Amino acid sequence: MSAPSLEQIISQATADFASCADAPSLENAKAKYLGKTGAVTELLKGMAQLSPDEKKTRGADINRAKDAIEATLKARRESLANDALNAKLASESIDVTLPGRGRGVGGIHPVIQTWQRCEEIFGSIGFDVADGPEIEADWYNFTALNNPPNHPARSMQDTFYVDMNGTDGLPLLLRTHTSPMQVRYAKMHANELTTKGKAIKVIAPGRTYRVDSDATHSPMFHQIEGLWIDENISFADLKGVYTDFLRRFFETVALQVRFRPSYFPFTEPSAEIDMKFDSGPLKGKWLEISGSGQVHPTVVKNFGLDPERFIGFAFGSGLERLTMLKHGIGDLRLFFEGDLRFLKQFA
Repeated sequence: MSAPSLEQIISQATADFASCADAPSLENAKAKYLGKTGAVTELLKGMAQLSPDEKKTRGADINRAKDAIEATLKARRESLANDALNAKLASESIDVTLPGRGRGVGGIHPVIQTWQRCEEIFGSIGFDVADGPEIEADWYNFTALNNPPNHPARSMQDTFYVDMNGTDGLPLLLRTHTSPMQVRYAKMHANELTTKGKAIKVIAPGRTYRVDSDATHSPMFHQIEGLWIDENISFADLKGVYTDFLRRFFETVALQVRFRPSYFPFTEPSAEIDMKFDSGPLKGKWLEISGSGQVHPTVVKNFGLDPERFIGFAFGSGLERLTMLKHGIGDLRLFFEGDLRFLKQFA
């Protein structure tokens, strides 16, 4: 039987390489043709019997065959490597068309939403926003607001005292309302009012503290105080401003507002503000919403102003109370429990 031609060897090597399914089997097939005892190697060894001219011609033919086999081998190696890479990519693939699993997005707490809405409404009619210390001096929290030491009205606001005294020698305390900011702001801007005629118009939202805890009260709660001082500010202005605020906050004109006589040491006359919805689940019910009144002359004097010349009104509202009424929430404690099932409703 005659030896296979170079073309047959190339064809057979190409077929053997193509049938290899992985790199190890391809290396075994390579040895069959290019190894120490491979077909091409044996042909090179047999050239020793040829004449110089025959060696030149035969050697060139064998080298061309060897180059063809090596090219086929290289192509098959690359093909197997690509197949392996594609298989790995397929096994580790991700669908880039799917939305990413991003981190959860938080929302604004419902009470803070109310806070922001109040600032927006009052800001639209020229009220500034004031912020101040939550650890307050006795003078600002009580005395300056016509509530001196041993006054019986202090029992209305049990509070938390700090184991440290202020400059007046009295213990510092966690403020029981944001009314101290009325005093601080008015004292800072009294000169602008007396010399430039610039009215004092400010709201003071913030955290406050009292020894109280039940379904409608919390030891820590949020409050917004309002103050407008000028030469000709009357109780009628208070009624107009606060009624407009309620209608804008609750987004309805279908509510009634009444001012019921009451007592606060820092206002005279004083009034509780009630409202009644004409529609919805609270239809027909009067609900207390705020305390208010004409600023007491003693308080105006503590502002550094002449009470014979300047007059104004003040009010104070609980932000939790406003939020509960707006959304129909029956228990204030839900705001502070951190239950995402509750909070997600407002996100």
